[in-house]
Amino acid sequence: MSNAFVRKLDRFEQLTPDDRAWLLEISVRAKQVSADCDLIREGDNPENVLVIIDGFAMRYKLTSNGRRQIFAYLIPGDFCDLHVALLKKMDHSIGTLSPCRVAHFTPAMIVELTERSPSLTRALWMCSLVDGATLREWLVNLGQRSAPHRISHLFCELHERMLAVGLTDDGSFELPLTQSELSDTMGLSIVHVNRSLKELREAGLVTLRNERIIIPDVAVLKDYAEFDASYLHLKWPLQGARNSS
Repeated sequence: MSNAFVRKLDRFEQLTPDDRAWLLEISVRAKQVSADCDLIREGDNPENVLVIIDGFAMRYKLTSNGRRQIFAYLIPGDFCDLHVALLKKMDHSIGTLSPCRVAHFTPAMIVELTERSPSLTRALWMCSLVDGATLREWLVNLGQRSAPHRISHLFCELHERMLAVGLTDDGSFELPLTQSELSDTMGLSIVHVNRSLKELREAGLVTLRNERIIIPDVAVLKDYAEFDASYLHLKWPLQGARNSS
């Protein structure tokens, strides 16, 4: 199975072959979107639920003086916001960080997802619960960890999430983030981000090259970051983790 959306749901609840085939069918009709585009803006009236099939995106808000806070990264397989179609007005924006393929699900399709089988319903619940758990972990990260530990914790999280959908290769995975974006995520200046990345590189913990990150020893980085993946609630064993979507 190579579709990241299907792989993600299957990590929460073991799906039937029929459910997997149906999910592949409804997610294959994805639209290509270029990098640095807003999929939906704060204040818009959302009509569809969006799913990232390929590429990287982010949730963010802008302050009145134009400063940006990124508070979630969306990778292949992620709902941009499962319940967004219930809102009359968006309270945040969602933008692409790299070229993406994005599937658009109508509210009726989401209802069909929940009614199709108990396993799919539980998988959708888990998506929402894990989004909340991840946001809580990010708050701890911002409030209680030093700059290098904040960044390394994020790298560990992204590694686990990418591994779960089969998009890692021996500790290496796509990471199309600039230092400016890391700054807007971590509440740090670009200078502080640069200094922290240099510290991680010199310690041999990570290498960043051509929009990819290489983690020579994932266990060592997790130990450094004091990373515990339990908040991601990933259950099912991986099969063919090197596969890509």
